This record gives sequence, structure tokens and C-alpha cells, in this order.
Amino acid sequence: MTVSPVRTVPEASADEAARLAAVRRYRILDTPPDGAFDRIAALAARLFDAPMATVSIVDTDRVWFKAVHGLQGVTEIDRGPGLCASAILRGEPYVVPDAGADAGAFADPLVRGEPGVRFYAAAPITTADGQRLGTVDVLDTRPRRPTEDQLQALQDLAALVMDELELRLSAMRTVAAERERRAEAERLARALQRTLLPPALPEVPGLHAAAAYHTASPDEVGGDFYDLFPLNDGRWAFFLGDVCGKGADAAALTSLTRYTLRAAAIYDPDPCAALANLDAVLKGEYQGSDPRYCTAVFGVLRPLPDGSHAITLAGGGHPSALAVRGDGSVEPISTMGGQLVGMLPDPQFVRTSTRLRPGESLLLYTDGLTEARTAGGTMLGEDGLTRRLTATAPRTAHELLDSVEGLLRQLGDGVSDDTALLALSVPPPPTPRIQENR
Repeated sequence: MTVSPVRTVPEASADEAARLAAVRRYRILDTPPDGAFDRIAALAARLFDAPMATVSIVDTDRVWFKAVHGLQGVTEIDRGPGLCASAILRGEPYVVPDAGADAGAFADPLVRGEPGVRFYAAAPITTADGQRLGTVDVLDTRPRRPTEDQLQALQDLAALVMDELELRLSAMRTVAAERERRAEAERLARALQRTLLPPALPEVPGLHAAAAYHTASPDEVGGDFYDLFPLNDGRWAFFLGDVCGKGADAAALTSLTRYTLRAAAIYDPDPCAALANLDAVLKGEYQGSDPRYCTAVFGVLRPLPDGSHAITLAGGGHPSALAVRGDGSVEPISTMGGQLVGMLPDPQFVRTSTRLRPGESLLLYTDGLTEARTAGGTMLGEDGLTRRLTATAPRTAHELLDSVEGLLRQLGDGVSDDTALLALSVPPPPTPRIQENR
């Protein structure tokens, strides 16, 4: 219940503006009931052997009760001449022994109406810079006089309210600062992540390409990478992989890996040679420290006269690429047996070849996809991904990417690691137009 006669707003002043700014600073108005403040109100009533007590905050045009003991259903009253509005004007306890004989107090709705308050004592809730937010009040329906010990205890309770408000303000500021820090970390992570990936894939004659990166943690820089770029002889190179770790160290390793593979391909475009070159660079760069390694698949594609593309792949510890054939079947292009890059003394990398014909596509992905958990708790795996692609039968790189991204959305929280995707497709030949006989 709100006791609301005609509101009488106090005249504005610089001091009142500063006080109201302090009230707003603590963000206490209109918050739900709280056990800590309820206990303070109950304790105040017990100390005075009084039936009613409140913890009150004085707003612009109302007195709002954060805690109420013995005043059933009252949540706020008008801020007019009366008890609480008068109490905050003083820096010491304010006492009205008999409100019925006090002209100023009798204007208060709690005095002239129900419950018919006669005794009132209040101690101001005062900030460190002297702003009085409200009061801890004790009320009774019979006139009386408090003892000095009771008034001192009331001041102590008001100080406890202020301590609680300070603790909560500090906690709110800590949470806000943490949110701001996380937002800034996410912004920096996204910016750094963008520098580790090509801003856009180039246009490849006779080929469609699409790529995507899905991060599992927006405030961390992941270690997945991909690229597609031309070689000097009409061929194109592409790669996709995943470095160990997260954060700044992973970002440095990703940058080194990506630019090493680009340089290695220009020097020697053989896929196994490119991975071997990267292996040597990683071992040299991180010699004497914790080993830094990655998985990767590196490919070279060469256009053929019939419109298809010959593809040579080499893998180092990476999941198999998947080819979606013209008849809708899904074929693993396995480089299994290839070993981690940068980890072993003499790693072996596995080379394989395939052909991508018109209407066919190829998917490269990192293990964040196949290690995602389904609703049943099992890993998706290559078999689950194969079933998805068989069911959706994508024909182009963009359809292939859409199918996998839809799967990631379905998996939701089951995806716990970053996922990079690179899709390549050869457009189907145009359907010949049938000339009508005239």
C-alpha cells in the first residue's frame, strides 16, 4: 500500500540537488525487500520496545521504505511536512515525543491517519561526504521519551545501513568494472582475431569459396586459422588448421603459422614440403621452451581443361577433409596418419589427391566441430558430420557452409571449442537452353 495524499515537493536547492544525486548514486530506490535491512528495522523496534520501525530513503517527492517492521502494506508516503522529511534536515537524532501536540509532525499521513503515530525517533543515514539519504525510524502509537542509550543505538543502526549501502555500491562498481573489462577484452579479442584471418577470400576462376570462424569464448583469441591465395603458376594454395592454446600466445603462434605457410608455398608449393617447412620454423622459434605445435591441412588446387580441379592435400594431425560428390554422397579425403606439426623430432605428413568435378564441393574444418557434443552427450564425430551433409546435400560452397553453421547452432552449448570452416566448390555446368521450334 502507498499512502499518497497530495504531494508537496520541497523547494529545489543546490544542497538538495547534491543530496538527491547521492540517493541516485546508491541505486537503492524501488529495490526488492532485503533481509539485511529488514533485520535492522526489527532490531530498532526491539531496542525501543516499539511496535513499528522503518529504514526510509527520502526521494524528490516521496519517502520510500526500504524496510518496514509493523507497518503492514505501507511502501511509501508523500514527502511533505512531517516526520522523515524533517528528520533528514538534521545531522543528529530527531525525536518527536508526542506528534499529536506537534503542528509540524501532525501533517504527516502516518500521524493524522492510520496507524496514528504519536512517538517518533529517527537517526539520519549519512554518507561519508555528509549527504543524508534517509533515516532509520522508530514509531509508536503512544507518546514517550527515549533514553540516550536508545538514541545512540539508533545512530549505530543508521551507520550499519550506510555501511551496507557502501558495500553494495562497491560490489556494483566492481561488477560494472568487470563487465567493462570483459567487454573491452572481447573487443580486443575480436579485433586481434580479425588480423589473424584473411579479411575476405579472393575470387578463384572456376571455383567458389566460403569460410567462417565460430568462437566458443568471445573474450579469448582462438588458435584456428585458414587462408586461400594464388601461386605463381595458375595454381592456388589453401590451408586450415588449429594451434595449441588460447590467448596472446596462441595469437602469436597463429600469426607465425599462417605467414610461414604462405611463404613456404611460394618457395615450394608441394603440400608436404610446406608442412615440413612450418615444422622447422616452429621448432626453431620455440627451441628451449614449451613446445608449440599445430594441426594443419595444406592443399594445392590446379584447374583442368574439363572444368574440374585437381587437388593435392597434405595433413599433419588434422581431421580428414570431406568431399560432397555430384551424386550427394560424402567421401572422406583422408590424410590420417599425418603427425602434429612442431611437436615430434621427425614428423611424417601424409599426402593424398582427389579431383573436384563440376557440382562437387570440399569441406575443411577444425576439430571444434567434430568434438562438439550432441544432445545425447556423445561427440558429433566425422560420422555425425557426414550424416548431416548427406541429409542436406549441399551443392555449393555457400550451401555447404550454411549446412554446417546450421548444425553448429543446433549443437548450441555442446560446442566448446573454436571452429574454423573453409568450403570450396566447382560450379555445375550451365543447363543448356532448349530452342523452341517456331
